[in-house]
Amino acid sequence: MFTVIVFIIILGVLVFVHELGHFMVARMNGIKADEFGLGFPPRALGLVRDDKNGKWKFFSGNKEIVSKNTIYSLNWFPIGGFVKIKGEDGGETKDADSFASKPAWVRIAVLVAGVLMNFLFAWILLSTTFMLGTFQDVTGEYVAGAKILIQGIENDSPAQKMGLQIGDMVLAGDSGKFVTVEDVQAYVRANKGVEISLYVQRGGKEIKLRGIPREQIETGQGALGISGLNEVITSKFSFLESLWKGLVEIGTIMLMMLDVLRKLFTGNKAGLAVTGIVGIASYTGQIIPLGFSFLLRFAAILSVNLGIVNILPFPALDGGRILFVLIEKIKGRPVSQKIEQFFHTAGFFALVTLMIVVTYFDLVRIHILDKIKGIF
Repeated sequence: MFTVIVFIIILGVLVFVHELGHFMVARMNGIKADEFGLGFPPRALGLVRDDKNGKWKFFSGNKEIVSKNTIYSLNWFPIGGFVKIKGEDGGETKDADSFASKPAWVRIAVLVAGVLMNFLFAWILLSTTFMLGTFQDVTGEYVAGAKILIQGIENDSPAQKMGLQIGDMVLAGDSGKFVTVEDVQAYVRANKGVEISLYVQRGGKEIKLRGIPREQIETGQGALGISGLNEVITSKFSFLESLWKGLVEIGTIMLMMLDVLRKLFTGNKAGLAVTGIVGIASYTGQIIPLGFSFLLRFAAILSVNLGIVNILPFPALDGGRILFVLIEKIKGRPVSQKIEQFFHTAGFFALVTLMIVVTYFDLVRIHILDKIKGIF
């Protein structure tokens, strides 16, 4: 349950930040926002400035409110947020405070603002992790003070069954203290099918765990099923260094994401391992034990991914709406609202279908369907 709560908070904040970007740039350019909400409807509470006396007033429920001012709402479904911008559907083109009446560059600025806010938020998060201190992988020569960190454990593996957890620091085995990852791997290989002891540090305590490395190794896994084992040191950086490193990290994440998209659209199998909501929630549970810095970095990666996906020129996404604005500039007149709405609706249903398919494969990948079948 704690994992679900953390996941909802992260997803909610990222979507809220995205919508806040649209809202701020719209208001800066004189465009009315009919409503700016935290969470998704139905509405629980609302706050709006009275048209006559200018005083703020609260109201409850999902009743319709007509006002020249923005309604700020708190909604029942606590995931993200939304902004209803006047004229965003192409109507009210003659009103000065309508999105549809503004020049193309203003509309593009409003549409791209959500993406830029996701990138800015990711930069803030990553820079914060570098200032707080984050694990840095050690490669090459031995570094004094380095620790051996477990960063991934396969489901139903010997490592999971013996009680090893993500975030554990592997200290020693029956053969003595471990200095490098290779020491751990050699110890496990030498004792396949034999019960071993591992001493790990967890939350400031040293604990002893026992298990049996499997003799028949599954494809892509080791004898214990630890999918991430790295030598790390904790490093902290100054404010300016952190800002620069955060910016570089965003560039790295963007290149990785674009490479995944390239593989996806070219039919490469590596690009087909796309993770949906369920998969991301599962990863959240694996990240939490690694600590606050890892959680911030995870949220930053999701924020960059959200920004990149939204800027794609696909109907129903921000990038798709920008595409129609550009087509309007090329044609010299707006695209028919019926045609544009048709494409956005079709794009929305295509995205929902893709989400359902990806969610199904997420459930298969983490064996949830098997567990459900086992109940019956």
